[in-house]
Amino acid sequence: MDAAFEEFVERGYVATRVEDIADRVGVTKGTIYVYFETKEELFSAMIRHISTPFDDILASGRELQGNCEQRLRGLIDIFHRSLVEDRKVREFLRFIIAEGSRFPHVVDENHRRFIDPLIEFMQSIIDEGCRTGEFRAGPGAVADVVMSPIVLAMIFRLIFDQRRESKNGTAVAAHLDVIFNGLLPH
Repeated sequence: MDAAFEEFVERGYVATRVEDIADRVGVTKGTIYVYFETKEELFSAMIRHISTPFDDILASGRELQGNCEQRLRGLIDIFHRSLVEDRKVREFLRFIIAEGSRFPHVVDENHRRFIDPLIEFMQSIIDEGCRTGEFRAGPGAVADVVMSPIVLAMIFRLIFDQRRESKNGTAVAAHLDVIFNGLLPH
């Protein structure tokens, strides 16, 4: 799966050849086809493989302690560190953008399996905070809105990689400031 990941990253889906993946692993093309009938099946399995960090992110989030604000701050920090800094996660986003229209079923399956649980978990913390009065209900009390700056940071990292200085610490602080100025009761 790692060899497939590297080939798909370097070449994209169309230009990637199963022979190149096999060469990278040191096996024949036929060996790959024993496990995957088509290149599309291999691609789908590779996407599932590189999506496993999402399970770890969710597990880390569930371990957070404290009130809703503390847990949401911790979750945003985990998301920034894990989603923006993890190369496989960034490449997952690249695949979704570049190849998603070719494989909508793969995108939908992985969104349901990996992304939805993260969004639902974040939303559960926000909803709890709204119920207890710790957060102000309103248009900013939506996990998709809270996640947007993280997705933007991932896109900038994909575009510029190491060519631009990372301002992740500043970005996280700004993100937290904007979110909590919108969520906390005044």
